[in-house]
Amino acid sequence: MLALFYIFIAVAIGVSFWQITRIMNFRSVIATDKDNDTQGKIAIGFLVFLYAMMIYCLIGMNVYLLPESASIEGEHDDNLFDITFWLIGIVQFAMQFLIFYFSYQYRGRKENKALFFADSHKLELIWTTIPAITIVLLIGYGLWQWNNIMSIGDDENPIIIEVYSQQFRWDARYAGEDNELGLGNVNFIKGINTLGVDMSDPNAKDDKQVTELYLPKGKKVLFKFRSQDVLHSAYMPHFRAQMNCVPGMVTQFAFTPKFTTEEMRQNSEVIAKTKGINKIRTAKGEEPYEFNYLLLCNKICGQSHYNMQMKITVVEEVEYKKWLSEQKTLAQVIK
Repeated sequence: MLALFYIFIAVAIGVSFWQITRIMNFRSVIATDKDNDTQGKIAIGFLVFLYAMMIYCLIGMNVYLLPESASIEGEHDDNLFDITFWLIGIVQFAMQFLIFYFSYQYRGRKENKALFFADSHKLELIWTTIPAITIVLLIGYGLWQWNNIMSIGDDENPIIIEVYSQQFRWDARYAGEDNELGLGNVNFIKGINTLGVDMSDPNAKDDKQVTELYLPKGKKVLFKFRSQDVLHSAYMPHFRAQMNCVPGMVTQFAFTPKFTTEEMRQNSEVIAKTKGINKIRTAKGEEPYEFNYLLLCNKICGQSHYNMQMKITVVEEVEYKKWLSEQKTLAQVIK
């Protein structure tokens, strides 16, 4: 598929140069009705080709899209994507038809004369008002969704987890029974205190540092992000969540997991994608792939950026509590 894309680009560039050369040669030549008729028919042919490519991409490349959101809040991201996609798609199909059909229908003929049409305030009002209203509604929905993942009410009592980024790894720290994270600063990094936690802060004593994220299904989780060195971007694609990790400040987002890892593995889209991946891996003699949620870095942060990821496991709340109880506190580890 990638090779076909490169071939298509090369052909398009070649045709473009060829057409430019012809245009330069035809500067002194007046087009005839036959020339205009030929160009009009070519426009219709290109329209058919364009529609065929668009339909192929819609159907054939659908397999590359993510499955449904694995978080409750992410459902609104999917809604925004679907609404925007269909709006753009419908307008695209309609406008491309009008552009190329009119190029054919109103191609130059000696007996025809162009009509001078100065302006139409009615048309201008329509094509200005409709897009303006549409954009305002989409932006309003987007702002509401932004507040939905950024603003956490006191009554929600979320699980608080700090995600710490550095070249080229992730670490995580769970708030203890007090559900309050101890203070952290790079100045406190020393020895095994790799997150720079201020151990003189009473809230830090029961915090728990881990290298893998466990999340409970159906419980809101508030993530707080710090960076030790450069700008990273915490990206959890299946939960539709992403946030920059900025040195010297704390950023955050929150979401509620909707499916456990095992439930997501049974999703029909995930099964199809996993089969496709394993077909390629088998041909290469590699180990079979099993779906897992991942935390990725979505900023090119250095040489090993591609390898900066952390496994996320979503389980039922009972199993989550059992796992968390087995993790050692910072007070037990840092003495």
